[in-house]
Amino acid sequence: MFVATLVVSIAFAALLTVSAVGKLKHDPMQMKTLERVGGMKLRPLLAFLELAGAAGLLAGLLWWPLGVAAGVGLVLYFAGAIGAHLRVRDRMILPPALLLVVSLAAGALRLASGAS
Repeated sequence: MFVATLVVSIAFAALLTVSAVGKLKHDPMQMKTLERVGGMKLRPLLAFLELAGAAGLLAGLLWWPLGVAAGVGLVLYFAGAIGAHLRVRDRMILPPALLLVVSLAAGALRLASGAS
């Protein structure tokens, strides 16, 4: 179980880091999405939260409660992203919905492998 946790945590942390760097470097695709959902002012905060989530997932490999907490935080982050899309009637919710599922999986895997 820990091997699955390790793979999911590292891969998801890498994805979150790439996303955060894209926000900080004004990646055109991300800027288009942020403009569409009204998140341009929150861009630095969103990048910080993604980096914090990535760090929490990685540190959580050493101390399982932190990994679970990072998973919960990321679930809330991506639930908020879905809400932001729905608020402006943007139907492009598949990407944040998939990331919400990955967040749930990362937290659940860490809980299952840490508590045993």
